[in-house]
Amino acid sequence: MVIGVPITTFIANATSVENALIFFAVMNAIAFIGILLFVPSMPVKERNSYGAQLSVLKKPILWLSIFAVIFINAAIFGVYTYLAEYLKIITKISGETISLMLVIFGVASLIGNLVGGTILTKNAIKSVVSYPFALGAVYILVFLMGTLTAPMFIIILLWGILFAVGNNISQYWIASAVPEAPEFANGLFLAFGSLGITIGSAVGGMFLSGMGIQSVLLAGTLFLILSIVFILLRNTMYSSKKQLSQHSMKVANNS
Repeated sequence: MVIGVPITTFIANATSVENALIFFAVMNAIAFIGILLFVPSMPVKERNSYGAQLSVLKKPILWLSIFAVIFINAAIFGVYTYLAEYLKIITKISGETISLMLVIFGVASLIGNLVGGTILTKNAIKSVVSYPFALGAVYILVFLMGTLTAPMFIIILLWGILFAVGNNISQYWIASAVPEAPEFANGLFLAFGSLGITIGSAVGGMFLSGMGIQSVLLAGTLFLILSIVFILLRNTMYSSKKQLSQHSMKVANNS
């Protein structure tokens, strides 16, 4: 994120998109080999059967969380995928300046990881509910001030922070729905987060082709609205179950 994206963008601008993709593939291959060689195998203290893990898929609260995560990631990557193109066409800056902005974005994402962990620790539900509104506000700023280079540096900084916060929130939202199967939940986060990236990038590309580069902001905003719907649905279900459980406990104690 910090180094790879700016370098890849620079290679694409200096040579060709094909060379940039080759560089991207080589870096991923090196990372893969490094993981195989140097990341140790962690012993499992308590084994969960496949059936026990798959049984969590019956929980409605999990599917509400999954759809929220799909739309959050679609909202993020439906716009971010075309960030370099947006800066080139709308902000009208050089390839070197675009690379610099992407470096700022990457460094900001490191800060965002810390921010995400902190706000989730303090008030997880409020953080998740607020997130689509915060990212939506950034998209509005990009739309209104995208032609101005100096403000875009600040906006990119905020955007990068929220980018990483979104990853934290997505992982938490699925993991908290099925705490009894944390490893399986992490797999679901990766799978459906990637599905959201694919959907967002594809729809963002369709909007771009039909209505121009600025329309990717509209695509991202529509996905944010969908994510809000599923976040609130999950909150409503969770609150109802919690109240019902507390009521049942009171009745049992009175009996």
